[in-house]
Amino acid sequence: MKALHDLGVAESSRALAAGQVSSLELTEHLLARVAEHDSLGCFLHLDAELALAAATAADLRRAAGSSAALLGVPLAHKDIFVTKDMPTTAGSKMLSGYRSPFDATVVERLSEAGTLSLGKLNCDEFAMGSSNENSAYQAVQNPWDRSRVPGGSSGGSAAAVAARLVPGATGTDTGGSIRQPASFTGITGIKPTYGVCSRYGMIAFASSLDQAGPMARSAEDCAMLLSAMSGFDARDATSVQQPPQDFHAQMLQARDGATAAQPLKGLRIGLPLEFFPAALAADVDGAVRAGLAELEKLGATLVDVSLPRTELAIPVYYIIAPAEASSNLSRFDGVRFGHRAAQYDDLLDMYKKTRAEGFGAEVKRRIMIGAYVLSHGYYDAYYLQAQKLRRMIADDFQLCFKQCDLIAGPVAPTVAWKAGEGADDPVKAYLADIFTLPGSLAGLPGMSVPVGFGANGMPVGLQLLGNYFSEGRLLHAAHALQQVTDWHLRKPEGF
Repeated sequence: MKALHDLGVAESSRALAAGQVSSLELTEHLLARVAEHDSLGCFLHLDAELALAAATAADLRRAAGSSAALLGVPLAHKDIFVTKDMPTTAGSKMLSGYRSPFDATVVERLSEAGTLSLGKLNCDEFAMGSSNENSAYQAVQNPWDRSRVPGGSSGGSAAAVAARLVPGATGTDTGGSIRQPASFTGITGIKPTYGVCSRYGMIAFASSLDQAGPMARSAEDCAMLLSAMSGFDARDATSVQQPPQDFHAQMLQARDGATAAQPLKGLRIGLPLEFFPAALAADVDGAVRAGLAELEKLGATLVDVSLPRTELAIPVYYIIAPAEASSNLSRFDGVRFGHRAAQYDDLLDMYKKTRAEGFGAEVKRRIMIGAYVLSHGYYDAYYLQAQKLRRMIADDFQLCFKQCDLIAGPVAPTVAWKAGEGADDPVKAYLADIFTLPGSLAGLPGMSVPVGFGANGMPVGLQLLGNYFSEGRLLHAAHALQQVTDWHLRKPEGF
């Protein structure tokens, strides 16, 4: 058997079921790993006592005959999900020390499925960022090169999985925050269709865009986690009324006409011209093309398509998302919970000082942009126009899906950049989201699947996008690719 920290979610599940390892042994081993690699900055809160108690309880349930697939599998949660047993900060000083009276639905469902949590993972403040340098507590380092960013906002989750600190983790994706860090750290991540996972208990950034999803080693791992965490939730008004899905079964379901050698026979994969611009880094382009070549060998057919409004996704997103953020973050005022300024003259002064002290620079920037585009005289000129363009971007995808089953391309224009490179030019970081934003604006499911390495040995991910509720098809294609390649199995040196 592999070293315990090299076991993914599915492998851990099988090892636990076979009695090759106990949940307590696995949890103790991973807690030691977390302590050993604490300098990566992945965890904001670690609760060894709680994790070990949960592992012991899981072992007792298995001994009593329970065969739940995820029973006893250790995970960790992005610190954007509220948890009643651990503090939740959303990576912000504004929520320092906050403890929720309830668990987020995603956390609750994974716990009901038998998983246990080691702790809470670092993230960009209120999930705003593409590098995980915006956390109020500490930046996260990329385990492939500690001088580089792991991507964001789910950088803590991505780095923890890549460094073999946990077999899987939860993340959230507003404009690419599962897919981009997964690409930068060489792991697999999936953002499901908007509404497939409940947003209840997920601290809101942009309500019409935020979506939870799993981050793990493989498509199979992600399928198992997504099956447990998804489903209708009456407490979330944006939750889709669908029966529970077995994404693992969908992932394994054979396509019509498929063969053992060509499991993707008949699958049409669209390559948007706009996803392969001249400015795309050559190393990224080469790795993505290598991944596409493997998909062709598996029977898929590559089709040229077009998403003509791709470039408009950046201005549209950076109007809509900050607008929603300015509204969602108005509740953090020092009155009900969270940080409050120590000294102030009156109520207005308390509001000003509390928000000035509690929010970081990027959050303040987005609140200001959002307040501006929603203000009288600018709402029609900016926000309303952005919403119209958002619908047109979604329509472009529907035209594409008449010609293909999935859409493929790079996740980001480059590999992970050096820490600090975007500090003086936030727009540069915004531009790095060009390939993930269109799918987010349309509410489509998307994945990042490892397909090789670029400059300086840094990982590169292939983005796969599907039509609404086609998570099973995405996972099937990714799983087929991972059966004939080992990019997802490679790990950073020293981990």
